[in-house]
Amino acid sequence: MQGRASVIDGDTVEIAGKRVRFNGIDAPESRQHCDDAKGFDYPCGRRAAQALDKFLAASRPLHCSFVDRDQYGRLVGNCNRADGRSVQKWLVEQGLALDWPRYSNGAFAAEQRAAKAAHRGVWQGRFDQPWDWRDANADKVETVSEQSTGFGLLGGCSIKGNISAKGERIYHVPGQKYYSQTRISQVSGERWFCSEAEAQAAGWRKARR
Repeated sequence: MQGRASVIDGDTVEIAGKRVRFNGIDAPESRQHCDDAKGFDYPCGRRAAQALDKFLAASRPLHCSFVDRDQYGRLVGNCNRADGRSVQKWLVEQGLALDWPRYSNGAFAAEQRAAKAAHRGVWQGRFDQPWDWRDANADKVETVSEQSTGFGLLGGCSIKGNISAKGERIYHVPGQKYYSQTRISQVSGERWFCSEAEAQAAGWRKARR
């Protein structure tokens, strides 16, 4: 599969309406916080997602080959940018995600050692491994449907709230000219709506066509 990817969180994207989970790595959860080198709290989950969004934007489209489906029905795959760079390797190299031995068989262990030695990303301070954080914070972990009130169709919300290059908040409804090609990046402030009234109340206007 290939296409323009919308970032859901630090290890998950959406391509052409399908959710893709990166194979063999685990990034901090969207609501997870870590401590930096000085001991200050920061939103490491959101930071990872924002960095991923910029990384993917530099070389599109994203190419993914799939190895499995996870318990939520998401495709699990190995993904590369258009220039051939491995997304998983880059995330681990930058300390934005961890090698997940349970699924990777240590495929990204070398990148993780390098990130740890250089104190990059989460390795600059203290953090909980994402899988441990999820176990301890089950009430804070977003489910697939919550992430995508979002992912729209899972929650019945199909109106796309896009932010234009000029900063205009414009929503697109199914059937409009640019609906299918509009991609939503939640880390950039874009979102899905369940009704036009909801979109308008939040400050979005309807696309002219």
